[in-house]
Amino acid sequence: MIILAVDTTTFSGSVALLEDGQLLTEINLSPSATYSELLLPAVDFILKTNKLEVKDMDGFAAAAGPGSFTGIRIGLSTVKSFSYASGKPVAPVSTLEALAFKLRHSQAHLSCPILDAKKGEVYAALFESVEGKLKVVVSQGVYAPDRFLSLLPAQRIITFIGNGVEVYRDKIFRYFKDKARFSPRSHFIAHEVGLIGQEILKKKKGVSAEKLEPLYFRKSQAEEKH
Repeated sequence: MIILAVDTTTFSGSVALLEDGQLLTEINLSPSATYSELLLPAVDFILKTNKLEVKDMDGFAAAAGPGSFTGIRIGLSTVKSFSYASGKPVAPVSTLEALAFKLRHSQAHLSCPILDAKKGEVYAALFESVEGKLKVVVSQGVYAPDRFLSLLPAQRIITFIGNGVEVYRDKIFRYFKDKARFSPRSHFIAHEVGLIGQEILKKKKGVSAEKLEPLYFRKSQAEEKH
């Protein structure tokens, strides 16, 4: 199974090509330009490097959010166009789950992806790694930081990952002291999006372009003003 995976939900965007779970090529996208400028050239480079075309894909995987509303729209609209053109399904993947998936073999077992949602809030969840698979412990959502951190088990070691760690590191440390771990792993997740997406597609749970929806957790500024 050949899958093209895309993530443009945060400043750490990336594109990856996988075949049967093996990473063939991955490109990390610099935030120095917009994703509308960077994404298609990156996809074109990956496909040409591997002598493939969009029609050769067995499916697509896309980080559907949460994250930047603009980034999500660009990524999903691009993947939708690929799905329309090829007739192949798309596996929507949570940005938070993909970040936690990076830590699925961690000895800590509890992994906490946390993204800065601005407005004094975070997008976050808590996962437990069980035999390499993720189990949701605290549901994905948008939270006030203190509210979210109060839901986590203070007696267990938790590994935190995501751009929200940079913003709330001191607060996390105050809550968990020596039980807090901060992952050194990068925030580029197209590879993980592809791995999770592959399992979704194998189970025939991919969606058509028409049914691909973003995962926001809260209204955009435009919707709030409306």
